[in-house]
This record gives sequence, C-alpha cells and structure tokens, in this order.
Amino acid sequence: MPEHPKILVALSGGVDSAVAALLLKQRGFDVSAAYMRTWMNEEGSDILADCPWEEDIKQAKAVAAHLGIDFEVVNLIQDYRDRVVQYLVEGYRRGITPNPDIMCNREMKFGVFRDYALQNGFGAVATGHYCRRRENEDGSCSLLTGLDPNKDQSYFLALVQQEQLQAARFPIGELLKPRVREIALENDLPNAKRKDSQGICFLGKVNINDFLRMYIPDRPGEIVRAGTGEVLGEHKGLHHFTLGQRQGIGVPSNTDNEHFVVVSKDFDANRLVIAFDHPDSPGLWGQTFGLERLSWINRSERAACAIQARGRYRDPLMDIHFHPLGKGRATIEFNEPQRALAIGQVCALYRNEELLGGGIYS
Repeated sequence: MPEHPKILVALSGGVDSAVAALLLKQRGFDVSAAYMRTWMNEEGSDILADCPWEEDIKQAKAVAAHLGIDFEVVNLIQDYRDRVVQYLVEGYRRGITPNPDIMCNREMKFGVFRDYALQNGFGAVATGHYCRRRENEDGSCSLLTGLDPNKDQSYFLALVQQEQLQAARFPIGELLKPRVREIALENDLPNAKRKDSQGICFLGKVNINDFLRMYIPDRPGEIVRAGTGEVLGEHKGLHHFTLGQRQGIGVPSNTDNEHFVVVSKDFDANRLVIAFDHPDSPGLWGQTFGLERLSWINRSERAACAIQARGRYRDPLMDIHFHPLGKGRATIEFNEPQRALAIGQVCALYRNEELLGGGIYS
C-alpha cells in the first residue's frame, strides 16, 4: 500500500469525523468522503421519524464542500438490515443483550463500507473513532486505546479483524475531545458546534421497547421475587428486560427506598425474576464468566494468562485471568466481582493499552 493512499472518510455529520477528514487533508492524503445511509423509516410507522439522517447528510455534505473534497451517499440500508438490525432483533428475541454498535463497526464501517472503498480505488477508510492504530515491525497492526480516557472508543472495535484494521485509519485518536472542538472552530467547519450524536439513530431518541414491538410480539408473564417466588406483578415480555435493569420494571420500591433489579429471566416459565439491588442479590454479581465467539485483532492467546478486560463500555479496565478452552471459547475470572454482565454483551480484552480482541458472554 502506498505511503499516502487514497482514503475514504466515513462522514457521519458529526464533528469527530469532520475533523478526521480535515486532518487527513492537511497531512497530504488524497481524501474523499461518504455518508453511510444505513436506515430509513420504511415500515410505515412514525416510531422512527426522529432518526436525523437527513440532517446528518446535510451536515456531512456541507463539511465536504468546505474542505473541497468529493462527497457521496452510499446506500447500505439492506446490508444494515441484514447484518445489524436482524442481529439486534434476534438477540432480544432469544433473550440475550446484543451490542449493535460493535456489530455495526465490524460488519458495516470496516466490513461492507470498507469493501466498497477498496473496490472503488481507495486504500483505506477513516472514521472519527477515539482510538489509535499502530503498525508493527512484522507488518501487522495493533489497536490501542484513544489518548482521551473520557472518549476512548476502542471497546467498540473489539470484534474487528486484522484485515479490517490494515485498511483503517483513526486520525483523531491522539487528540483530546476539547482539542477536536478547537480544531473544528479554528478551521470554521460548518458543524463545529454541533452536539455529539447518540450512536445508532433509531436507538437514540427512539425507545428500544417501541422499536422491538415492530418485530417481536409481547408475551406477558409473571414478575416474581428471587428466592420466594412471590408474584409481584406482570411483565409484557422478557425481551424488554436485561440483567441489572432497575428502571421500567413496573414494580415499586419499598418504604425504605430499596429498588428492585432484574436478576434473571426464567424462559421456561416465562417469568421475570427480580430482587432488591443489594451486593448479595442472587445472580446479579459474579467473577467468573464464559466467553464464546472469541475474535482476536492480532495473535490469539492460547495459554492461560493475566490480562485486562473491559466488561462493558465505560467500565474501567479490570485485571482478569484468561483461560482458553478452544473452539473460540474461554473462561475469564475477574479479580473483583462485576455487576450485571449479561449474556450476549461483548467483553473487550486488553493488555495494558492494546486491545487484543473480544468475546461474547455466554
């Protein structure tokens, strides 16, 4: 690959990707931009009416014009439906807790979109992620945490493969968020003062339960207290709940202001099991977890070792003991108990600042 390949920037309409495109151009790269169209309100429902894709495209187009770079809208709606929306819906249908943001990165930004870029003469794609890519002496690449500890987004790339990382660029990974804003203002970018986006548009302003009703019918059942089986209420469907959830259960707290929390889901009896949110609540805390579908960015860990893990986004890095089981499976043991790590969520694995890969809680 040439030292300065043609790069296609995924402009989202937000300030981070706009500054990424600006920096690449200032560094002498041949830059073009594209907006990934991944969703539309094609269900005949007003549930998704707040999805701001039209404004996003307007902002992205204005940024490209300001920078004097080519711009296009790439229609990836069907791919998104097949690879992300279906994964999301099927996960909730099965009662697990999926992570569409991580799947979007692997399947869309560095999957379908990357393939589109390579097929059209580009050498790499760039995004506004707060993470860093390091080229190693053996020709491989490693992915490191972003230098801004408050914005590090490496967790969301835990399932990205080496081949995908080879053709990825992260121009703002060395910057702090306030500096990114300053750069946008200094260069008069049209969206310099625009608020940060909320991730996947239909999960931003749209209530997840309203969205899931379009795909999964409600199946009411009993809400019971852990240990006693006392019936405390009725739920509309187990797919509306996840481990550790406190809000929206529908059962009031007691006079001591103790809050109920979801501790398990009994699919055989279609029962939602809850308990008061205490450190000793059954099923809420744990130290040993199974992982499946392990994905490694560079080299896999084939022997037991001490590394770190981020149990979910925004969780701190925690020391763990990693025990591989073969066939993409492993057991991890945290040094300290963890709260509400649900089946289907992604665990990101690290060695200090390097993201090694990740797996899905089983």
